[in-house]
Amino acid sequence: MKIEEVIKSKSPLPLAKKTLLNIMYTQNCTAEGFNEVLKNYDLSAEQFNVLRILKGQKGNPANMSVIQERMVAKTSNTTRLVDKLLLKELCTREVCPNNRRKIEVSLTEKGAQLLEKVNPEVEEFETKWVGQLSTEELETLNDLLEKLRIH
Repeated sequence: MKIEEVIKSKSPLPLAKKTLLNIMYTQNCTAEGFNEVLKNYDLSAEQFNVLRILKGQKGNPANMSVIQERMVAKTSNTTRLVDKLLLKELCTREVCPNNRRKIEVSLTEKGAQLLEKVNPEVEEFETKWVGQLSTEELETLNDLLEKLRIH
């Protein structure tokens, strides 16, 4: 569906506005589908992102600043996200013995097991979501999106 139809615009949109509206609308559609997958596991996209970051640590703890800098959504409240994951027993949080101001967060076995269940569904969603695009189109799209972020 064309973006003009989505927003019910009767007049042509300037190309820059049309492009940004398309990007924002597509991001919202993507997020809705992604959140639908995660809803079955009582996870938000941001919580899932933290769990994946912790898994990427390969058993080593991550401090809060490492988690924050690797987040897809940089505006996320990392402390609040970790607190929610703690309540679900998906991670642990400890004070660093060498630097008492530093908090170290680790993935629990329960968190790792949850990721093992969620990841195949997430990968299926990702594959289906972009399935109508060829490899070349996906590479071009990625190149263009990365080019847009150079500001």
